[in-house]
Amino acid sequence: MTLPVSPAGALTAIVIMALVTYLTRAGGVLMMSWVPIGPKMERFINAMSGSVLVAVITPMAVRGDSAARLALVATLGVMLATRKPLPSIGAGIVTAALWRLT
Repeated sequence: MTLPVSPAGALTAIVIMALVTYLTRAGGVLMMSWVPIGPKMERFINAMSGSVLVAVITPMAVRGDSAARLALVATLGVMLATRKPLPSIGAGIVTAALWRLT
């Protein structure tokens, strides 16, 4: 499928992506309404968030520039020190921004 390079083509792409995103999320909620949440399923769901995070971070660590790697180190350091995700994310963003500023 090809879309024309025009405002109408861009709007069509946005609408299609929004629809796919909505259907994916709604489908997940619908499917999980039939699955009983026991201790085993809860452990699985908790482990999924960590595995998704690793899947997102690994390519950045392997193929990223020095700012990305330094941001990962800063994020890890703040997370280990504070055990709070928001300051850790902020430290990573600020570190990458300052490194790229220079």
